[in-house]
Amino acid sequence: MKERQRMMNFLIPRSVYLPLLALALLIGACRSESSADAGAQRRAQTTSTTADTSAAESVVVVLGNSLAAGYGLEQGEAFPALLRQKADAMGWDVRVVNAGRSGDTSAGGLERLPGVLDRAALDVLVLELGGNDGLQGVDPQATKGNLAAIIDSTRARFPGASVVLTGLRLPPNRDESYARRFQQIYPELAEAKNVTLVPSLMEGAGSVDSLMQADGIHPTAAGQRRIARNVWRKLKPILVEDCGAEKIAMSDTASMTLESLADSADTTGADCANPKAAARP
Repeated sequence: MKERQRMMNFLIPRSVYLPLLALALLIGACRSESSADAGAQRRAQTTSTTADTSAAESVVVVLGNSLAAGYGLEQGEAFPALLRQKADAMGWDVRVVNAGRSGDTSAGGLERLPGVLDRAALDVLVLELGGNDGLQGVDPQATKGNLAAIIDSTRARFPGASVVLTGLRLPPNRDESYARRFQQIYPELAEAKNVTLVPSLMEGAGSVDSLMQADGIHPTAAGQRRIARNVWRKLKPILVEDCGAEKIAMSDTASMTLESLADSADTTGADCANPKAAARP
């Protein structure tokens, strides 16, 4: 009996015990909520970083025919791949999607456009179509209408997208009147739609036998480098704006030297030296 009385003296009164228990439970709950909030904050920061990285990438889609597809050549020798090399040399985060298909016409490009636009949220469309229309004698106004529809559909899907339209000159064996009417659709369309025009995609290549394959229509690897240079002159200012001033600052003397070497290789017909592109799988 005495032993039990001594134990009772050490028990905490109910009036004190219950408030202490409630306090302990409250502290535990707060710690759990704090831990959960910290975890959620870390996950949100990770998601934000991933989104920012993805948003920083500029996407260029080249919708074209056999010239873009690199007919008779390795895919890495076609001008869309060379545009990527030039962007790499500048230190820019640019992805180039080659949507070239040999034999394609402006009507064919318009038909497959929805699938092309589903492949990437593009920032720039390089529209390289119409050459096969001209070779097949398609009505120039029909070609112009198809190209206009491609531009309009692209802008409807991606309102902020820029468009680079590549013009062309038909071979001299075409009817002179037809060739003149056909070639005029490109500057007319560029003005009407307010898009950037490459006046002649094949400038510096089409009239040089050594830069053309045996068929006289498709360029060699060296000819593709000339084409890439022609497109890059118009594409580069657009990417300067898309990539932002902070990335332009990264384009130091070494990067500019790489681009100078690439342009020099275009002139001489030698292979472009691009260590960054060579290291890319």
